[in-house]
Amino acid sequence: MDSDENIRQSVREKVALLPDSPGVYQFLNAEGIVIYVGKAKNLKRRVSSYFVSRADHTRKVQVMVRQIADLRHIVVGSEADALLLENNLIKELQPRYNILLKDSKSYPWIVVKNEPFPRIFSTRKFVRDGSAYFGPYSSVTMQRAVLELIRGLYPLRTCKLNLSPQAVSRGTYSVCLEYHIGNCKGPCVGYQSEEDYAGSIAGAKNILRGDLRPAEEYFTAEMKRLAEGLHFEQAARVKDKLEMLSSYSSRSVIVSATLTNLEVVYVLNDEGASFCNHMRIVHGAVVHSFTFEMRGRLDESPDELLAFALGQVFSQAREEDIPLPREVIVPMMPDAELFPTVNFTVPQRGDKLELLRLAEKNCKLARLEKFKQIEKTDPDRHTDRIMAKMQKDLNLPVEPRYIECFDNSNIQGTNPVASCVVFRDGRPSKKDYRHFNIKTVVGANDFASMEEVLTRRYGRLIEEGQPLPDLIVIDGGKGQLSFAFAALEKLGLRGKVSVVGLAKRMEEVYYPGDPFPHYLDKTGESLRILMHIRDEAHRFGITFHRQKRSINFLKSELENVPGLGRTSIERLLKKYRTLSRMARTPEAELAELIGAGRARILLDYFESKDSVGLAGR
Repeated sequence: MDSDENIRQSVREKVALLPDSPGVYQFLNAEGIVIYVGKAKNLKRRVSSYFVSRADHTRKVQVMVRQIADLRHIVVGSEADALLLENNLIKELQPRYNILLKDSKSYPWIVVKNEPFPRIFSTRKFVRDGSAYFGPYSSVTMQRAVLELIRGLYPLRTCKLNLSPQAVSRGTYSVCLEYHIGNCKGPCVGYQSEEDYAGSIAGAKNILRGDLRPAEEYFTAEMKRLAEGLHFEQAARVKDKLEMLSSYSSRSVIVSATLTNLEVVYVLNDEGASFCNHMRIVHGAVVHSFTFEMRGRLDESPDELLAFALGQVFSQAREEDIPLPREVIVPMMPDAELFPTVNFTVPQRGDKLELLRLAEKNCKLARLEKFKQIEKTDPDRHTDRIMAKMQKDLNLPVEPRYIECFDNSNIQGTNPVASCVVFRDGRPSKKDYRHFNIKTVVGANDFASMEEVLTRRYGRLIEEGQPLPDLIVIDGGKGQLSFAFAALEKLGLRGKVSVVGLAKRMEEVYYPGDPFPHYLDKTGESLRILMHIRDEAHRFGITFHRQKRSINFLKSELENVPGLGRTSIERLLKKYRTLSRMARTPEAELAELIGAGRARILLDYFESKDSVGLAGR
């Protein structure tokens, strides 16, 4: 395989591992230069489309695809954030094919101008003059709707007059049409005080920050007032504004007016893999995000990994002649002596914390992609890692290579059954699944049913000299686990087999003798496998329970046929399974199975009961 084919194969593997999440992707050429930046609602679907032969691909796209030697991606929270991040990266990187294939643009903000009687208007120029900026908005329609809401709620001026106290006191201005139609209170002629106007500005800023409660209370009261006055058309318009308010959101950390120049460095060390995400924010906009893997050698601590990552980031900045940042957001405080000129921040709330969470999300996805790659290329190594992780998470004496899980099924005590499913090396072993009919328990008693099933199952394994599981999972909490453990104790298996209970409500893990639940990582593979085996036991048990109920119904129906004995009923059920099939069977065929007289009686019974009504049974 030549080098070009190796490159294409590597790119295809990376595409296959992309997440189904919104984000931004970057194509790099053989020299490592970014040649294209794009956004996607679904990264895997969008990027995959470039590598499928399609007649609608333009010549320029085909040329670009042939130059792709590598790809990177950044995951964000929404499609709107992807749009903004794409815009930032295009401006920063100036990729060749973005210039050829699409136009870059600036997204609009809403500004509350720093001036007497401040105006609120749309702008695409971000000027740091003390004014308050909100946005940016990926949708101009939404921005205009917000401005309309603010102007409809608060009568604010739209003119460009200088309304300093000296200019107003001179009396050189006169009210305009906006005053006469009620859109302005006339601050230009002194009809509105600065204090009253400032109250309106404060309310408008609340809306722009996302605090919609004052506006919602106002519109709700206004809608009720109009409806009570029988002004239904106007009330409907106010209701539309209320619905628009409920869907409005102005927050985004991809571009934020509250952030300045800073960098984010996040380190994730989990399951034997360490990843670092580095983001650079310039003038409130994310202009760089890159995730890389760090290969530890000596079980380095999180502090040591963070120090190494910071060293890598700062050395790269020096090579690119980028000055060291004054502020770096980190998940924990590093050794101050190593980086004396840098101010480190561990945020507790706000946009900086959201940036740190975004970096964490990208690290976790990079780890997941790595494990998916290992699963495809080296499944044995993937299995060994998961088994070692489960042993550690569940505090087991051995790796749980062989797991059994039990579940009970009944409806108001009828047809009680139990199921046992088996997982080997973290995967279902369906040939080893088992069903149990509950024999000694009367009514709906899950605890006693579990004790019976475990006694029968492991009593038989011990008697036959079969290997015992490394872990037994009980579907339920403390109650079910205590009865299960009691059954194992009677068999002399205490200390020989590990057993845990998994409660469904909060996915809590219980251990014998411990009244308090334990919680595993909600996104970790250990809990995912436990939930999978528990859900599989439930599915398998429910399927068997439905089959048993169906057979019992058919049996009870056939017992109503005069002249049919138990032997004839069992023969019919074994061969035909449903009443509809029996009703459609020729009389001669039935006669061979149960005799001519009984066959005639059976068909007469179906006719009297209307065989059409039995068609689905």
